Amino acid sequence: MSNLNEIIESYTAKISDALKEVLPQHPNETEFRMPIDRLLEDFCAEAKLDPLAETEYTLARGRADAVFNRMVIEYERPGTLRKTLSHHPTAHAIDQVKRYIEGLAKQRRHELTRIAGIVFDGKYIIFVRYRAGEFQVEPPVDVNPDSLKRFLHWLASTASGIALTPENLNRDFSIEQLRTRNILRALKNRLDGVLDKNPMIRNLFKQWRIFFSQSIDYSEAFGGHKLEPLKRWADKAGLKIKTREEAESFFFVLHTYFALLVKLLAWLALSRHMAVKLGAPSFGELISTDGGMLRQRLKELEEGGIFRAYGLTNLLEGDFFAWYLYAWDEPTENAIRELLRRLDEYDPATLSIHPEESRDLFKKLYHYLLPREIRHNLGEYYTPDWLAQHLLEKLDDEFFSRDATKDEDKFREKLRRMRWLDPACGSGTFLVLIIARMKELGRALMVNETQLLNTILNNVVGFDLNPLAVLTARVNYLLATADLLEHRTGEVTIPVYLADSVRTPAAGQTLFTAGAYEFPTAVGTFLIPAVLCTKERFDRFCNILDESVRAQISPDAFISRIERELKLAPPEWQQGDADLARKVYEKISDLHRQGMNGIWARLLKNNFAPLTAGQFDYIVGNPPWVNWEHLPDGYRDSTRGLWVRYQLAGTFRGGRPRLGAVKVDISALMTYTVMDTLLKPGRRLGFVITQSLFKTAGAGAGFRRFLLPPHDRQPRPVRVLHVDDMVSLQPFEGASNRTAVMVLEKGKPTTYPVLYTFWRKKGRKRFTYDSTLEEVTKATVRLNFVAESVDPSDPTSPWLTAHPKAIKAVRKVLGKSDYEAHEGVNTGGANAVYWVDIVYKRTDGLVVVRNITEGAKVKVDEVTEPIEPDLLYPLLRGRDVQRWEAEPSAWIIVPHTPETFALW
Repeated sequence: MSNLNEIIESYTAKISDALKEVLPQHPNETEFRMPIDRLLEDFCAEAKLDPLAETEYTLARGRADAVFNRMVIEYERPGTLRKTLSHHPTAHAIDQVKRYIEGLAKQRRHELTRIAGIVFDGKYIIFVRYRAGEFQVEPPVDVNPDSLKRFLHWLASTASGIALTPENLNRDFSIEQLRTRNILRALKNRLDGVLDKNPMIRNLFKQWRIFFSQSIDYSEAFGGHKLEPLKRWADKAGLKIKTREEAESFFFVLHTYFALLVKLLAWLALSRHMAVKLGAPSFGELISTDGGMLRQRLKELEEGGIFRAYGLTNLLEGDFFAWYLYAWDEPTENAIRELLRRLDEYDPATLSIHPEESRDLFKKLYHYLLPREIRHNLGEYYTPDWLAQHLLEKLDDEFFSRDATKDEDKFREKLRRMRWLDPACGSGTFLVLIIARMKELGRALMVNETQLLNTILNNVVGFDLNPLAVLTARVNYLLATADLLEHRTGEVTIPVYLADSVRTPAAGQTLFTAGAYEFPTAVGTFLIPAVLCTKERFDRFCNILDESVRAQISPDAFISRIERELKLAPPEWQQGDADLARKVYEKISDLHRQGMNGIWARLLKNNFAPLTAGQFDYIVGNPPWVNWEHLPDGYRDSTRGLWVRYQLAGTFRGGRPRLGAVKVDISALMTYTVMDTLLKPGRRLGFVITQSLFKTAGAGAGFRRFLLPPHDRQPRPVRVLHVDDMVSLQPFEGASNRTAVMVLEKGKPTTYPVLYTFWRKKGRKRFTYDSTLEEVTKATVRLNFVAESVDPSDPTSPWLTAHPKAIKAVRKVLGKSDYEAHEGVNTGGANAVYWVDIVYKRTDGLVVVRNITEGAKVKVDEVTEPIEPDLLYPLLRGRDVQRWEAEPSAWIIVPHTPETFALW
């Protein structure tokens, strides 16, 4: 079949020509309809749509002018319709279409949602559909090429609507699709052309780098051989990636595309479900509008104005990915129109707002968009739903598994009071599962919808460092609560924040920053008075800041307003605090005047969320698993004090921290920081975590202290309640991770033995990433083991895990080994610096060496230099070891003494 888009382009021109010919003759309805019907029939035949095309189609509720499968067309004499829906002949024509849709649904036994209607008089087109229990009528739009293309796209999909599923989205918006390649090329070419010229875009790009560099080291993710799969994949879009810097800008473009797609899908879902009730603009209007208006509406979308019409204050707040609006050109506009045309054919009614159907939508879309190898190079692994569900049941089996009607008062109190946090929420898997259970309990307990919505918004919170993850999680949160939004009594803030759960805003330490919190950004560091950084004040302060900047009030008026509305007065509020607040306002006002505002006040609000969100009864999630040596340099430096505070890396003789000498993991640091600051005493944390923290000697020793820093000189122990060992299951798609699930309780000491469940597959049983918890349970065997410290006198020693009787037997044979295991030499990712080949030996005793750069994670220039032979040792790599034979193939520079580990 010929390309459908080409056929639509062709018939758009033919219908336009036919209208130019027939309209000047002032035809009646029949004379107008006949040439259009013939063209529509020809279009369907050429596109091989095989429509059930009938004219003057008799229905129980009247006679439709034309019916093409599930599309009803009501023709009117040219000049009959007007721009307003209240115009009597226009309203009458719309009512006729509604009756015909109802009649066709009854006669052909279709659901009303599967039928669409068009009112058409040659000058205006009106699109009609049935959604969310009522008819949704879009305002009349001018007949032009864009509105005619939309008409034909509707007809091509026989008005049935494409199901909004990850599989369909992958089919239509993956990199294999021409529309995706077009938009990626348009955005990349535009970014390359303006990045050095436009300060707004440059700062947005820098701020994106700041956030992503905290979680992803692009220089490592795409260093050496890891760049190759990205090159091959980007080549599909006609884009050439040769360096790590180009890879970074390409990912900025890719994230922009994915973010725009997610935003448009959110708008589509909301406008189709709620537009009539709330009077918000229809998604379909974008298709037919001119370029200037399209850009304006997208600007409203990016700034969140579209969603504020629905009462959602922060679904979109203006972010890094709106940069394309400041670089708008014709290729970008055309590519976005293609995106919109295809999206308009989707039917969001296929999202029943049940989490089991909607929660995977964007998670899977991102999976499909990026090949597995590239996602894994970025360290991106998403939690399977069955694993998340299992962890939640382990955390509170009663809440997630019991019948609430057996003890209604207890469950009603739990539902109302228990607060949940996912400190690394990703796309929102855990959040949506929690919301689903709260809604289920709300229905069982007959909780008022308004009260249930407020309970969810107050008690289910997420943080993440990845701006794309935060956007996706917010949209998933929205979909999970969409059926409750009509019961809201005020504005809604979705409690998912772009914030770091580990490195929270730091109090200033110098003479000039004491009494304030520091927030570094691409446009400088903001100092926020500590008196404002409270749960009661900070959100309101940020809102006032944003409103005042937009209103362009004076700095004095701003200070007066926050003093009045936040009740700030001495001795709590000093002149120095007012001076700091004034500087923040003046800085953001200056950015606003330069056209570079948009996100900074909102970033402040998000970044401080860990300080202002309060404490939680349950903390649950899958924290990032990143080894110390693979953390970005800046993040290592900024968190160094936290590793020391929680004693996670141990110390050398003399007290120096062993950071870098042992393979400590960021998941361990997040466990301790969030328990310390965000978990209520006596409450529980449940994490998907690396099993190596329980089994390895050096790296896990500090973690196994299970002791938080004292508070008011009182010790704060941590109790391990249960561990699931899932290493043999390999639950993460295509990844050989050592997966465990743990539940901890704050405030009680760990006592051994600890309950330890070992999971393994049952025979030839199989399960997948998409399996349910029930399916995984049936496909596995769970062995009830226990865990104890190998050395009972040292609670930080690695765990011994086995059946209780086996533990006793093993202890009888435990003893000191004649062999001591060592990792060997670890360069911390700098193999290309320390691994060398010997070129030749000089007569003065020095050895000339050349570093080995092939396959290096980090790009290093190849150099040839003389070196002292005492620093060279034979390098034995894994590939150098054969059965009964080991032959070193290279040399390594070791600039340390074995006694002190100090540099020569």
